[in-house]
Amino acid sequence: MTTTLDPSALDFERCYRALAARDTRFDGQFVTTVLTTGIYCRPSCPARTPKADNVRFELTAAAAAARGFRACRRCLPDATPGSPLWNIRSDLAARAMRLIADGVVDRDGVGGLAAALGYTERHISRVLVAELGAGTVALARTHRATAARLLLNSTDMSIGDVAFAAGFSSIRQFNDTIRELYDATPSALRASGGRAGPPSTGDSITLRLPFRPPYDAAWTLYGLAAHAVDGLERWDGSTFERTLRLPHRPASVRISLGPDHVVTTFEHLDMRDLGAAVNRVRRLLDLDADPVAVDDALGRDPILRPLVDAHPGIRIPGSVDGVETLVRVMMGQQISVKAARTHIARLVAELGEPAGWPSEDGRPHLLFPTPEAIAEHGPTVLTGPARTIRSITAAAACGGRMELHAGVDASNLRADLLRLSGVGDWTADQVVMRVTGDPDILTRRDLVIDRALADLGAGPTDTGSWRPWRSYASMHLWRHQLAHQVDDFVAP
Repeated sequence: MTTTLDPSALDFERCYRALAARDTRFDGQFVTTVLTTGIYCRPSCPARTPKADNVRFELTAAAAAARGFRACRRCLPDATPGSPLWNIRSDLAARAMRLIADGVVDRDGVGGLAAALGYTERHISRVLVAELGAGTVALARTHRATAARLLLNSTDMSIGDVAFAAGFSSIRQFNDTIRELYDATPSALRASGGRAGPPSTGDSITLRLPFRPPYDAAWTLYGLAAHAVDGLERWDGSTFERTLRLPHRPASVRISLGPDHVVTTFEHLDMRDLGAAVNRVRRLLDLDADPVAVDDALGRDPILRPLVDAHPGIRIPGSVDGVETLVRVMMGQQISVKAARTHIARLVAELGEPAGWPSEDGRPHLLFPTPEAIAEHGPTVLTGPARTIRSITAAAACGGRMELHAGVDASNLRADLLRLSGVGDWTADQVVMRVTGDPDILTRRDLVIDRALADLGAGPTDTGSWRPWRSYASMHLWRHQLAHQVDDFVAP
């Protein structure tokens, strides 16, 4: 049984089998509505399995709420990894969901979402209702309620602070929404959480972000550590830390990986940016992937099977800022990782903005330079061939005007990138994969991948069966070629 559902229709028999088996792999991929109780649950809810006649399935919690169902307070169906559908699909509904999760509607309204996607508000709402069972406002409302429940059960923040941090415009609106969706007051919902959250001190908050095991933590952490740039990022041997440029003010994030969650601590955070900050960490670490579906598909290929068996749950690297990703990928072309770090660190030291807090013990305190700063001052800071410097500064300027965010269509972004001087197939593929999370990119003209294929006795024509997971196949090939470095990294 595949663990990625057909987004066009929820097959009842398949969903009910997952429900009867309490299969945690499906948590976050759909919700179960129970007609006799008026509640909706995650597939793995420990309650007695309802009769099939009393069950219906919905893709989103917002769709269940729109039909009058309340969230189960036993299984907390919103406390799950996000749906992998928003990563797998590239249609308008999925792109809209990625931006809603980033808080675009809370910050800029429905009009802001429409502008980012390039469609009218009416068309987007019509598509979302047809595809997901709820409109833009309902989906954003449910997202705010989910953020509020996370804060209520994970922190000791006051009820009022939770309301505004989750994106509600008033305490009354917050109370009414929680009561309607959960049939409980915020205080009662906090009490039902089952454990006290860690203390929040000032503008510091610690959360546990869930993901679906398995997770190849060594590969993800190796990638973060190998590319960490002084002043912007830091790897101390157990945790990764970096600054974030967020809508209201900068923040820093410190992450460490557990068996089924990431312990995430934000500092200097304006709580209005919490949703965006969480979403960007989830995308950076690819936390909403369905690793079982990926491994099942790639593991059927005889070339990849040994790699998948050795390192299940591999993830693709994400992005917290589109322009930063574009500039860093361009600066890393055709040079070693170490050399790229040196050049990028110099750029950050010279042009990076102070984040607003002092540097202590080498902790990150600078923001990646703005496109304007790179365009204006890059020629005096960057080193290397004049043509490369011109390409990077021009790309930074153009990137600041491009749609370089998770809601952009991957094929359109690739076409836009290839119009830039100095951006070829390899760079465009890398940027698209990281910014949009496209799961089906086999990077063109990549020497590491070519060598891995040759080492495994495969050729370019042998990769067609890897669709739609070629991005993950690329990671397995990279890991195969970098085995010694990764092994040394994880060795005690």
